[in-house]
Amino acid sequence: MGVSGTGKSSVAAGLAQLLGIPWIDGDDLHAPEAVARMRAGLPLVDEDRWPWLDRVGANLADRTAAPRGVVVACSALRRAYRDRLRAASPGLRFVFLDGPPALVRQRMEQRTGHYMPATLLDSQLATLERPDAGEPDVLHTPIDMPVALIVAGIGAQLLRQAEEASAKVSA
Repeated sequence: MGVSGTGKSSVAAGLAQLLGIPWIDGDDLHAPEAVARMRAGLPLVDEDRWPWLDRVGANLADRTAAPRGVVVACSALRRAYRDRLRAASPGLRFVFLDGPPALVRQRMEQRTGHYMPATLLDSQLATLERPDAGEPDVLHTPIDMPVALIVAGIGAQLLRQAEEASAKVSA
């Protein structure tokens, strides 16, 4: 999760490969009207986001399609959005990809073929509610290193947390 340009799709693909589970790009779940809005440089509003979040949540919760779980790249900028996803898929974990706005803007300006223009970064940053200690299911991850190192770090954190959880259950 995080603003556009933080590497959500690249990290999600790498993490899914590491974990041996499928991944879904949340961008593919946006309604055509929402994509058209963003392509035109218009920020989404909650009314645009709620149905999209419901589609993301349904994909997270679909154990028939992905019995071992799924990784989804999704902005989930506000706490209410994350809570909606948590309700759809209990036990959900978030990885908050975070970096300096100048780095994110540079990445957005350099990428090609994406409908989200760099001009919308400021609106995303304004919408972002940074996860805090009240959301213990969020791993905070800086984006100022290669994707492979980010993925390895996330994988190590998830493994460590799973081992800690297992130790608490068997203690």
